[in-house]
Amino acid sequence: MTAVTAGALLAEPDVASFRAAMGRFPTGVTLLTRGSGDDTIVMTLNSLTSVSLDPMLILVSVKADGRMRPRISRAGNFAVNVLTESQRDLAQEFCRPDRSEGREAMLRLSAEEGVTGNAVLPDAEAVFECLLEAEYAAGDHTLLVGRVVALSGGLSAADPLLFHQGRFGRLPAAGAAA
Repeated sequence: MTAVTAGALLAEPDVASFRAAMGRFPTGVTLLTRGSGDDTIVMTLNSLTSVSLDPMLILVSVKADGRMRPRISRAGNFAVNVLTESQRDLAQEFCRPDRSEGREAMLRLSAEEGVTGNAVLPDAEAVFECLLEAEYAAGDHTLLVGRVVALSGGLSAADPLLFHQGRFGRLPAAGAAA
């Protein structure tokens, strides 16, 4: 199998090349939450995909051997909070290995307990509360498919937080010349 990159053929892409190529794809930034109160765990996530409208399903990808996957597997639910540009500091904070958990995380996020029992950010651009529908092993990650059972937000004019080429970015202001 061959891959084409910048006009050159590679017999096998290496991890660095793969990461660089994927970094060319801009994504939104979210906080994935499981639990609330003393049981809160949070992680920054940019792998959110809409899967189906009927039923409403989304997909997230988490490290198979990370802290989040077994907690979601046991509980059977999770929430995804879509961040705005003004929440960049939260995205940076909750991607660190030493990120806060429990009540400290709830306070830091100004989070509330959602209908599924997971921490939700009232000022997030959108919040998807999900019941775990399925899990699929995928290399060093696990794909979690969630059935959306509660939804909020999506009506503000806030700028979304974006991630592209290894750094946070923003869309041009609405109406700006292209």
